[in-house]
Amino acid sequence: SPNRKRSIFSPNRHSPPPPSTTSSSASGFFHRRRSSSMSNSDRESDGRSTDFFGMARNNGVENDPSIRAGRQKVTDAENAEKEADRALMEARQRVKLAREHVQMLEREAVEDVRRAKAKQAEAKLVSKSAKGLGRHG
Repeated sequence: SPNRKRSIFSPNRHSPPPPSTTSSSASGFFHRRRSSSMSNSDRESDGRSTDFFGMARNNGVENDPSIRAGRQKVTDAENAEKEADRALMEARQRVKLAREHVQMLEREAVEDVRRAKAKQAEAKLVSKSAKGLGRHG
């Protein structure tokens, strides 16, 4: 009913709709003003870029010595990681070759033992046959 008091949170059916938030007069910390005459592709091609807060990044800071030093440290770290990866791959390859060499030595040792046993068995046979010699002396 019209005489009833309303809460400040209750909707008022007789009030005009709330103002649109898309007007160009809006401002605030998170609001980015964009010219309606400039399209996205125009903004990208004019050489200016904006970060998360809408502030221009192309203001000469990239030539700041501390920024350059930071970039160089990142580049150096990337190169060190690449070198470490290369060294790790080389070490793994050397380990693989060493294991293969050890396995070859083990196979050769087994073969040497087999030949030595065969030689020993043959020598035993020769020794047996030599026992009969010397009857005439």
